Amino acid sequence: MRSRAFIPSGVVTGIHFVVLCALLIEPCLAQSRRAQTPQPQTGEDKSQTQIVPRPQQRKPQNDPVKEKPQTIDPDEVVRISTDLTNVLFTAVNKDRQFVTSLKKGDLQILENGVVQDITMFERETDLPLSLGILVDVSASEERSLPDEKAAAREFVHNVIRPAKDRVAVLSFTGEATVEQELTNRVLALEKAIDNIEIVLPLEDTSIISASGRPIHLPSDSRAGSTAIWDAILSTSNEMLGSTPEHTRRAIILLTDGEDTSSRVRMQDAVDTAIKQNVVIYSIGIGDRRNFGIDSKSLKKISEKTGGRAFFPDNELELKAAFSQIQDELRSQYLIAYSSTNRARDGSFRRIQIDVLNPDFKKEKLRLLYRDGYYARAGRR
Repeated sequence: MRSRAFIPSGVVTGIHFVVLCALLIEPCLAQSRRAQTPQPQTGEDKSQTQIVPRPQQRKPQNDPVKEKPQTIDPDEVVRISTDLTNVLFTAVNKDRQFVTSLKKGDLQILENGVVQDITMFERETDLPLSLGILVDVSASEERSLPDEKAAAREFVHNVIRPAKDRVAVLSFTGEATVEQELTNRVLALEKAIDNIEIVLPLEDTSIISASGRPIHLPSDSRAGSTAIWDAILSTSNEMLGSTPEHTRRAIILLTDGEDTSSRVRMQDAVDTAIKQNVVIYSIGIGDRRNFGIDSKSLKKISEKTGGRAFFPDNELELKAAFSQIQDELRSQYLIAYSSTNRARDGSFRRIQIDVLNPDFKKEKLRLLYRDGYYARAGRR
């Protein structure tokens, strides 16, 4: 006979209660689990998953299927930009007034006698300036130096645009001395000009040694001398040659033109200026009575680089020369062309610009530009 287990009635009631609670709690737990499970976004959702942006996946222009592949060859871009020959020029009529109304069809440009297709023609009035004011401080300039300094200060004050232009001040006798590096600070430039002084030649001196014998100390043969071509070459290379390529580089040279001690030839100075795209404006000034002025050399070095030479007789004419240079720097044209001669042989290419427009021919325009340029050397 099997016995039957005895279960109190209170226990049965407790089990029923537990089961009932479970049935009531389960829907709440299920709802909580659904809230924690990521749901598809419908309407505005302020949950944390919304703060993770994915703009790159949503912008159509970044869709790799829709983008077109780039077809620009970087080597081609470099070739196009470096093969252009740029020529700055100024046009002056018979009354020495600047002509600023020329157009592309009014001119033609030739390289070594061959007509070139003009790629770009525009009037350049807003290019940044990189200028070197180069002042002869040898004995022949002693009388005129105060006037030179006054005119140079006025020029700096009028020409500098602090946001664009840079000017350096250098003095020279046998060696060139940097009085002020390239800067846009007018006060610093004026101070540098004020500090320029004449350097006189040193004389031979001697001292007595311990044995009583004199020891001769020869003077520096270049101190107080005039090395114009050396100064132009070093200024073109070391000062202006490092400036940004898209600037107007120029030297304003104040001297009598009588070179007495340069180690390089005038042609070397011209070639260096041309290679560095530096225009030379010469102001022939000095003691005319005792030393004279070499106007021929100053004209040659200026005209070959696309500048001009001025020969003022007094302070008023000196200031007018600086003013003329200032106007000329703001009144130039730019011609660019791709040479038909593709050889990269480092040779000198002569440039010629002719006036075609008969109306401008009647005005007897004088065009000022560099004689030529040196082709790039090396393989294409």
